[in-house]
Amino acid sequence: MLSAILLLSMPGGGEWVIIIIGVLVLFGGKKIPELMRGVGQGIREFNDAKDKVRNNIEEGMKNDSNPPAAK
Repeated sequence: MLSAILLLSMPGGGEWVIIIIGVLVLFGGKKIPELMRGVGQGIREFNDAKDKVRNNIEEGMKNDSNPPAAK
């Protein structure tokens, strides 16, 4: 059980260096800005969609809390 927890922990300083070197080798120095730009766009689109859903839910809650008057 403990080994499973250790395998899922965040990488340390030396492991990050190995990961960064691996990314540099795989993608090259010229492709990394494109890769990061794509990641940034993906994060921005996700946050926009998340905000849109949150706003829709909040509007729905406001509309439900003020039902129309009965005639």
